[in-house]
Amino acid sequence: MSASPSKLKTRALTLVRKKGIARARDFNAVGVPRVYLKRMQDEGLLIQRGRGLYQLADAKLSPAHSLAEAARIVPHGVICLLSALQFHELTTQTPHEVWMLIGWKKWAPTRPPVSLRIIRATGKSLTAGIEVHKIEQVPVPITVPAKTVADCFKYRNKIGLDVAIEALRSCLRNRRATADDLWKYATIDRVQNVMRPYLEALL
Repeated sequence: MSASPSKLKTRALTLVRKKGIARARDFNAVGVPRVYLKRMQDEGLLIQRGRGLYQLADAKLSPAHSLAEAARIVPHGVICLLSALQFHELTTQTPHEVWMLIGWKKWAPTRPPVSLRIIRATGKSLTAGIEVHKIEQVPVPITVPAKTVADCFKYRNKIGLDVAIEALRSCLRNRRATADDLWKYATIDRVQNVMRPYLEALL
């Protein structure tokens, strides 16, 4: 016997409360037809954040909401560079895109509902120094402060050397990482020679 409309609605609301931002496939997995999503939008219960992304209409959005959206859109991506700096409060920059690190051959959306800046990497440069933070119930992988700073020096041509130096200074001043931590990720990113003079000058 198929579930009643009220049970489907309850099932859908439970799912969204648990996930924060739910994808259409998430609803399919719990047996909620997509036609009910439109009905719940009409009733003011759900809002569509982007193609195939749904959230409770009365959900309180955090300042890092765009990071949660990005993590739902690209679940294999890692928040990095300017977006990670802003999350860790290590920069005065306000990025207008969400910067994400993904593998060389991994899929990236062509028309995402939130602006993305995709950076591709391999090996430990892609996998090292990641912590998962819960933002609006969404697990969001973000590079740790020391890895973020090393990445800034690695991709200094994309973000500017001045931003990388500011991040390094802020990271040390606020004790978000030790010199050993920074050197560890500088080695992984192969930017020891670039970072050394700035790191020595600040110690």
